[in-house]
Amino acid sequence: MEKTPNDKFRGVRERTKSPDHPDECLSRQELADKANAWIWEHHGKRYDLNKNYVGKIEQGIIRWPDAVRRAAFRAILKVPKDSELGFINARARSRRAVVKLDDVKRRHLIETTTFGVSGLVLGEAVAELVEILQVSEPTPIPRRVGASDIEHIHIATREFGSWSGTYGPELARDAVMGQLRWSAGLLKATCPERLRPELFSAVGYLAVVAGAIAGYANAHEQSRRVFGFALYCAEQAKDWNLRAEVLSSLAKQEIRTGQPDEGLTRAELALVRADRITPTQRTLLHTDRARALAKMHRVQETLRAIGTADEHFTHATPDDDPPFLACKYTSARHGQLTGRPLVDLALLGHDPGEAAQRLAAAAAGHSESLRCDRAVCLTKLASLTMVTGDPLHAATIGHQALDITGTLRSHDAAEDLRELSRYAAAHQHLEEVEHLRQQIATLLCTDNPGEGSSLNPSSTSL
Repeated sequence: MEKTPNDKFRGVRERTKSPDHPDECLSRQELADKANAWIWEHHGKRYDLNKNYVGKIEQGIIRWPDAVRRAAFRAILKVPKDSELGFINARARSRRAVVKLDDVKRRHLIETTTFGVSGLVLGEAVAELVEILQVSEPTPIPRRVGASDIEHIHIATREFGSWSGTYGPELARDAVMGQLRWSAGLLKATCPERLRPELFSAVGYLAVVAGAIAGYANAHEQSRRVFGFALYCAEQAKDWNLRAEVLSSLAKQEIRTGQPDEGLTRAELALVRADRITPTQRTLLHTDRARALAKMHRVQETLRAIGTADEHFTHATPDDDPPFLACKYTSARHGQLTGRPLVDLALLGHDPGEAAQRLAAAAAGHSESLRCDRAVCLTKLASLTMVTGDPLHAATIGHQALDITGTLRSHDAAEDLRELSRYAAAHQHLEEVEHLRQQIATLLCTDNPGEGSSLNPSSTSL
């Protein structure tokens, strides 16, 4: 295919003055050198861009550099948007075109086909579709992997994390596993040695998201195996932050499945070389420790772990963290993760005030794209208030949680709702509280509001 020269990029470069020769424009090599320096300063990574690479951009051979390179070029050439440098994501355009074409075909099919022509009932139609999908050809793996392929994995990681956080993990599970299988196949393709660590890291972070989604969908064996693969990727990439992310995810899973001692071991294993991980990762791991210690009823150690997490969080900055993480560690996230162990302590008789304050702030601080996390905070806050405060106020909070939870699909949130219903049983003489229990029972498809039977996996969170 004939390449179209990128005149926008060349024009912006030629309008930028050379720092060493003010009467001349910025040369291709000067631009490459500045980009390498910018990337090292802002990301701590060594790139070897040169005048040939810049030339390929201007010739139209490279149309969509990876995110780090694009950010460097925007900063150096002082433009706010990729489009002003002529960068075009051809694959994304192609995908949109395919979707539009599919829409046209679908409309044509609806317009030209009468109902009942195929003679299939619903069960037969579904069975036929399953058979088609089982024999369909898998998407081919490219023979050679480049920076753009790695960037596409990062995009998938963010998108699946966002999808799960907004709608619940169960809807994303099959899709993310398919993406992970394909992405793992890239590890066998030819890849420049300088990019291979980045490739392993990218696949590893996608595996973390996939493993978390499987775990929150109650597929714990699959989750552990995927986390094991992610840990292998971290070792191959020598990526200490990825290693910490995997061990933190494993710690959370052990705690959720009733093994807090194992969870504590995982978290402390990740902290063996705390100097090699970011303040954000250290914060996260100490919240894991706090949650495990609280489940083990070790009150003072829990409080110390939360204090340590708070201290590390004061030093955390987004620039230190990988830009492609699926879930940014915000103040709301910190309030949620430190508030949950404080709830456990409050149920043991500790002052509930701080737990309530942290969870309320976290619920208010979570964005619309993190509805699952907001629902978790509200449900835990409702349970805490039901036990230690005003049950009528707790019912109000519980209904707020249900308004979100009813649109989600997550096994873990269903368990949180069952817990809330059990705590509410002590106040079932109050009309508002009994109404809440009935609403929970309806959502979870149970006959008895106080007992969990069949699980309709519609509920909360990552």
